[in-house]
Amino acid sequence: MDEPAPRVREALKSLPSIDDLLTLFPSERYRIPRRQVKAAMRATLADMRQQLLAGKELPNIPATVETAVGHRLEALARPNLRPVLNGTGVVLHTGLGRAPLSRHVLDQAFRAVSGYANLELDLHTGKRGERLDLVADLILALTLPSPSDSAGALVVNNNAAAVLLMLNAIAEGQEVVVSRGQQVEIGGSFRIPDVIKKAQAVMVEVGTTNRTHLSDYEQAITRQTGALLYVHPSNYKVVGFTKEVSVAELAGLAKRKGLPLLVDLGSGSFLDAPAGGLAREPSVASILKEGAHVVCFSGDKLLGGPQSGILVGRSKWLKRLRSNPLYRALRCDKVTLAILEQTLRTYLDEKTYFPENLTLRLLERGRVDLRQQADDLLGRLSPACRAAASFKLVESTVEAGSGSLPQVDLPSMALAITRPGTSPSELARRFRLADPPVVGYVHKGQYFIDLKAIPPEQNDLLIQCMEAVLVSTDGDAAEGAKE
Repeated sequence: MDEPAPRVREALKSLPSIDDLLTLFPSERYRIPRRQVKAAMRATLADMRQQLLAGKELPNIPATVETAVGHRLEALARPNLRPVLNGTGVVLHTGLGRAPLSRHVLDQAFRAVSGYANLELDLHTGKRGERLDLVADLILALTLPSPSDSAGALVVNNNAAAVLLMLNAIAEGQEVVVSRGQQVEIGGSFRIPDVIKKAQAVMVEVGTTNRTHLSDYEQAITRQTGALLYVHPSNYKVVGFTKEVSVAELAGLAKRKGLPLLVDLGSGSFLDAPAGGLAREPSVASILKEGAHVVCFSGDKLLGGPQSGILVGRSKWLKRLRSNPLYRALRCDKVTLAILEQTLRTYLDEKTYFPENLTLRLLERGRVDLRQQADDLLGRLSPACRAAASFKLVESTVEAGSGSLPQVDLPSMALAITRPGTSPSELARRFRLADPPVVGYVHKGQYFIDLKAIPPEQNDLLIQCMEAVLVSTDGDAAEGAKE
């Protein structure tokens, strides 16, 4: 390699050392590990060296390096998990954390777990308690018509874990009978056949993709059968020439054969109509009433809580689940249980919930409310912002998300935003990189921010973002997030 020119050598000598930079940028200021700080400094210096060796003129090299290092460290200091305004309209957006949690629910939950908490201590007796006691009675009160010692509840870290635990604890080494039309995949390669295999059970398929009869189940039952499995297709619909055996019919067969009926309800819901009467999903209570022995469902979908998997059913089987070694590996921590408890307390019965359940409140919002929110939003934009871009309020339809309420179109309203000289994809990028980030979407050459999943109390933040992104002439307001 040729020796650099004398001018370049002098420029390279003016680069500050790591020790010099550490004096200017102590890691304590940014609350990030010292090694990460040093790595950022080395990367910056390496980039500057490459530019100098390529012949680029850099004015005031030490100051240029310091500015670049500062930008890198500020980017590293920003939390990786950040609040986002959901302009997609999809309330249960997997990429954005599924069920949104209200400030009230979180405040109550974190007040309980800040410092120490009675996670496994019975304050009345002073003896060791059971963490599930924090939520079990609430779950049972919302899923059973009357309190019963013959029923129990269990919570693990997601519904996939709940399905795995349920099958392993009840049917390990035995056959599990399931319809071919219910061998679902929920994403991420989570497939019912694979889960049954991983649970050390043997899957017995009955029926066809579109039609399964009660006789198919009955003919498949042998001495090796450990359970009947019903999987609710919560993320798709089979339509046309179809036949499905109901939970009640399966429960009757299970009773005659002395077998447990296990139900994977998927999304799950405590309400008869979880989307303001727009769609009906079988509630947990209705499935139990029909005779299921154990039902599992997600806590972070239509329930509106934290990521969790909830199992409810007859205590005979729940005790077996609790004593299974997998349960300890899959159980929830105090933070999840605290948030789940506060979420459960947003329900009164199968028809009534408090507005602190943000998921249900957003799902039920109609176009009248959304128009009012849009009017408030647009009326408060500055003249400069209204001059920089054009806004059109249009009717839209959205999905609930995360496989919940399949084929149900929820009415919504969206803002179509156009800015001269800025492409829709560039607008989407600038909004994503803004503070706070806004995730909208591009459709048919137009950029949209849907209001369905943006509660009115976030209007101030959305206005702040729109002013920064649309009034700026070069996008600098959003560029800080790129560094």
